[in-house]
Amino acid sequence: VFRHGDRSPIETFPNDPIEESSWPDGFGQLTQLGMKQHYELGQYLRKRYGQFLNESYKREQVYIRSTDVDRTLMSAMVNLAALFAPGGSSIWNPNLLWQPIPVHTVAASEDRLLYMPFKNCPRFQELESETLKSEEFQKRIQPYQDFINTLPTLSGFQGQDLFGIWSKVYDPLYCEGVHNFTLPSWATKDTMTKLRELSELCLLSLYGIHKQKEKSRLQGGVLVNEILNHMKTATQQKKYKKFIMYSAHDTTVSGLQIALDVYNGVLPPYASCHLMELYLEKGEYFVEMYYRNETHHGPYPLTLPGCTHSCPLEKFDELVAPVISQDWSTECMTTSNHQE
Repeated sequence: VFRHGDRSPIETFPNDPIEESSWPDGFGQLTQLGMKQHYELGQYLRKRYGQFLNESYKREQVYIRSTDVDRTLMSAMVNLAALFAPGGSSIWNPNLLWQPIPVHTVAASEDRLLYMPFKNCPRFQELESETLKSEEFQKRIQPYQDFINTLPTLSGFQGQDLFGIWSKVYDPLYCEGVHNFTLPSWATKDTMTKLRELSELCLLSLYGIHKQKEKSRLQGGVLVNEILNHMKTATQQKKYKKFIMYSAHDTTVSGLQIALDVYNGVLPPYASCHLMELYLEKGEYFVEMYYRNETHHGPYPLTLPGCTHSCPLEKFDELVAPVISQDWSTECMTTSNHQE
């Protein structure tokens, strides 16, 4: 499960001198740097799973799904160009060492797997408002209150909600920094650090801080369940997919990791990849998880709380059960509707 590669900002703040026209492909698009990042990840996956996967793409072994967004679809395609570069009999055009590989998607409005946080879930919205009022959240945001009050004057963005600050102030400045644009004079190192910390708090408060388990049932737990079911299928049937790739967003990677309780609190970087592997050893099945969030370092092993790094599948199943909903729609509709 990975995040797309480097992109242009999705939107920006009113006082930003750098407009959409400054970006060659406009807002929210994968950049050439983003393409390189995913080509590199594809090469890494080839190296890691080379012995396990076929040299060439075999449709019965591999399945790829992306959210219905240009940058995630394109990231998957670039990644696959490196992972399944054709050789031998799969070369269909000697001038183009590339083979088409299907990337599946569903419309964003129908996506109940990857496009997190899922909308149309009243109970989740209720939990979100509870979180913002919670003592824990208030305690964490308190030290930043004066800083937040200075932002409207500087940026022209009048909102004080963290998601707005993340997506309309921090993110565009971050993207501009990556691409060597000159930042406004107020976007000092100290300001950028505070904006990053507020964005991290935003992501954490979205899925955690308050009633994390219940929130996870409505969000990341849905993907945990899907992955777990694929693993169970692999233990029970002759025919199963050996490799499943999900191309998505920082909110997907973090939603999954918070549901598994292995999230490190840092915004998932571009092309960061959460790996889940199923092993069969001496007749027993084990799940191992890794997080590849930097290219110059091997993937970091992740351990599900309550288990060992190499976790027996049955134990894994038991431990994640609390974040798996048997009836998502009903749970979403079950709001408390009473005043505290």
